Amino acid sequence: MTGRRADRRLGARWRRRRPLRTRLAVAASAAVALVAVCVCVASFFVIRYKLYQQLDQNLAQTATLVAQQHEYDKDYGVLTGECRFLGAPACTQIVPADSADDPKKPYLLPVARATRQVAAGELAPYYTSFTLPDGKPGRMLTTHYGKGAAVQVAMRADIAERGVRQTAAILAVVGGVGVLLSAVGGYWVSRTGLAPVARLTATAERIAATRDARHRIELPPGPRGGRGEDEVTRLATAFNTMLGELEDSVTARRRLVADASHELRTPLTSLRTNAELLARADRLTAEQRDRASAALGRQLREVTGMVNDLIELARDEEPQPLLEEVRVAPLVEHVVNAAREHWPAIVFTYDAAPGAADRTLPGVPSRLSRLVTNLLDNAAKFSPPGASVEVSLTTTGLAVRDHGPGIAPEDLPHVFDRFYRAERARALPGSGLGLAMARQIARAHGAELTAEHAPGGGALFRLTWPA
Repeated sequence: MTGRRADRRLGARWRRRRPLRTRLAVAASAAVALVAVCVCVASFFVIRYKLYQQLDQNLAQTATLVAQQHEYDKDYGVLTGECRFLGAPACTQIVPADSADDPKKPYLLPVARATRQVAAGELAPYYTSFTLPDGKPGRMLTTHYGKGAAVQVAMRADIAERGVRQTAAILAVVGGVGVLLSAVGGYWVSRTGLAPVARLTATAERIAATRDARHRIELPPGPRGGRGEDEVTRLATAFNTMLGELEDSVTARRRLVADASHELRTPLTSLRTNAELLARADRLTAEQRDRASAALGRQLREVTGMVNDLIELARDEEPQPLLEEVRVAPLVEHVVNAAREHWPAIVFTYDAAPGAADRTLPGVPSRLSRLVTNLLDNAAKFSPPGASVEVSLTTTGLAVRDHGPGIAPEDLPHVFDRFYRAERARALPGSGLGLAMARQIARAHGAELTAEHAPGGGALFRLTWPA
């Protein structure tokens, strides 16, 4: 048992150290070689059986003929003895059951105890292979010959023996060629079948070395110019898709960092200027110090808000343990009341359709509040004093409409881009992250946020809940 366990450990260690291509080639070659060897062995035994069967049939016919010709002849001993020559008639002799009845002349064929038992009717007829006195191979049949006697018939077996040897040689050559071809075929199968895996490995190693996710695995062409549908090709396709997603993610992160650094440069410069100005407060008047302090505080709030927005945008997905069933109507009503206090010059109207009060949504309450707050802040920012912002809640979604200048056709495709600000909005406060964050939060909750021109002027944002 200990030796077998050691052998198994050694085999497992060998498999772990060998590449997958080598293991697959060895497995395929071994399977095909085993089949080839089994076929050759089975063919050898079938051919050998057929050769000796034909020889045994000739012996049986000869024994029948001898029994018919010497039916009443009880002369024991050798009847014919020409089987010493190839192609001569069979040797025949009659053997009594009792050795006391043996003739004085010796027998040509070997007489054993089994021969006496066949003569006495105690044993069934049988075939045996033996060597003739001249050293040649022979085949002998011992069968019944009347009562108390047996007849033995023998023939040269050179042809059968030669056929068996030739068959063994031919099948050995065929088996060897089969094993060699199986090795070649196993290597070809492993090389061809694992070619996409090798390309996948090379691509992964190249990406790990260069940190460049733009590389792709070349897929083999399929039928009619399409792509193959085997498992390895599907794996390569999935890996290419993953690389595309990784490249998009890396590009988005780099763009976010570049945009953030660009957007933070101006407020940080202003912060430094005001800080340096306040450092020389003894040279300023009280009014100048108050203006510089107010500007510094305002800029600090802007930078803090921008950093918080960037942190929110950097989150790719919601943490699943924080999800809960959120009642949408109370949440929207609370956000609208907060917006009224924050934007006293804007009139916010809130309308909830029948049935919307019972609508729930699986999500994170704080982030859903941030989504609605960003929509209301954006609407209020572009609305003139005294204008209204209309908030409508239904069972299928939320609509926020303002009566400001609206969205220019050239700006409409970019309103949800990070740091994008239209020409008319550059003088207004903000960093251009609010709507981008709102869409990200919406998509994280399975909802969809769209922007369009409102009938009669202004902008209309629609938030559609998941079904």
